[in-house]
Amino acid sequence: MPRPQRRFELMSWPEVSQAALRPGSTLIWPFGAVEQHGPHLPLATDAVFADRILDAVLSGLNDNDPIWRLPLQSLGFSPEHAGFHGTLSLSADLLLNLVESVGTQLASLGFRRLVLFNAHGGQIALLQTAARQLRSRSPSLAVLPCFLWSGVEGLDQWLSSSELQGGLHAGQAETSLMLSLHPELVGEIRPIDGIHCDGSPASPPTGWSLEGAAPCAWLTTDLSSSGVIGDCSAASAEIGDSLEQALISHWQQRFRSLLDSDWPPVTPVAGAPDGC
Repeated sequence: MPRPQRRFELMSWPEVSQAALRPGSTLIWPFGAVEQHGPHLPLATDAVFADRILDAVLSGLNDNDPIWRLPLQSLGFSPEHAGFHGTLSLSADLLLNLVESVGTQLASLGFRRLVLFNAHGGQIALLQTAARQLRSRSPSLAVLPCFLWSGVEGLDQWLSSSELQGGLHAGQAETSLMLSLHPELVGEIRPIDGIHCDGSPASPPTGWSLEGAAPCAWLTTDLSSSGVIGDCSAASAEIGDSLEQALISHWQQRFRSLLDSDWPPVTPVAGAPDGC
């Protein structure tokens, strides 16, 4: 666990004031969701992942690094899962306004960077939009939206190619990671769903995709009766342990790179001559 002084909400106002003014002051805001994750995983799966992985990442950084975390944003944008009981979804407008409202206040305090550390795939694009909107309003604040699983190398060592392609929700990866972090929260039922009988993922018409170059705005009920999109039957705590370490290592490297940089660049004053 990160030390208490890493947690924004546990700091005093003078500590926050001093932290904000440190060169390269960086805040990480973890985002999850409360949504169905099949019959075997908790509604808070994405929130658990964002919270636990971020704590582990921060605990491995240097004590004097100017980086802190905000409280977990558990509720997210999950309309695609509304067909299953337990899913709670904020509207897109509400989440956009939330990021802008909090972000502008952080910028006014003097913080230089805000990382939106998101573990829910269904709000990747929305948080990217929120980041651009916030950066436009507060140019002094670098805003970096990221997704927990994006860019992590070596996942093919532990996950099958079909799962890497079509295991979009509550499949082998998420089930294995939860078995590593909180095995007591994982149920015994392990469905295979959203997959054709030949093992290929259920997919929209030729030339279109669930994600990627030509994505469809799919609903989980289009693909699955259980809420699972993928195959969680081969999940294991051993795979989860490997995934956990890969995620921690990846994000520690990313955060160290950010802390070692001078990003964001100095924003020129509107109307100033070139070179100013």
